Order: sequence, then structure tokens, then C-alpha cells
Amino acid sequence: MTSDSTAEVRAQLNATLAELERRLASIKRDVTRSHSGDWAEQAQERENDEVEDAIGVETRQSIADTRAALARLDAGTYGSCERCGEPISAARLQVLPTAAHCVNCAD
Repeated sequence: MTSDSTAEVRAQLNATLAELERRLASIKRDVTRSHSGDWAEQAQERENDEVEDAIGVETRQSIADTRAALARLDAGTYGSCERCGEPISAARLQVLPTAAHCVNCAD
């Protein structure tokens, strides 16, 4: 990987990380807001909280995946499969920049 492409990937991952962290902060604010005194509204709000909690879990996992990809960039192992050591295809990394495994090992 050239230094230019490494810089591009790093910039993309950092932008993704910043967006994910903003999203997580927003989710945390939404979940901790006060609830209505109306029982019917409380039921709907609790259901919404469950959805937001699930989205929060996914967002935290995406943050972890993005940080791991940045760590692989720092270590010089970005683009190599963590399982078999073979290169991860450029097409896969373009679609999923946080990919840690090649297509064969991801199955």
C-alpha cells in the first residue's frame, strides 16, 4: 500500500470514527432523556429506547472495528488477513474498509 493510499484510508477511517462517535453521543443523550408521565407514551418511549440501545451496541462495535483498522494501519498490517495472512482484495477493502479477514476466511 502506498503512502498516499494509506493516508486516504486513514482519513476515511478517521472521518468514519468521528461520525460514529457523534452518533453514539446522540444515542446516549436520547436514551437518558426524561420520559413522559403518560403511560402510553412511556411504553412507546421504552420501545424506542430498546431500539436505540440496539443501535448503540452496533455503533460501539463499528467504533471498535474502525479503531482496530486504524491500529492495523499503524502496525503496517492493514490489508492482510488476520487469519491466513493473505492480502485482502482491494475491492473488499473499498466496500468494507474495516475488514480484518479476506473473503475466504470471513465465511
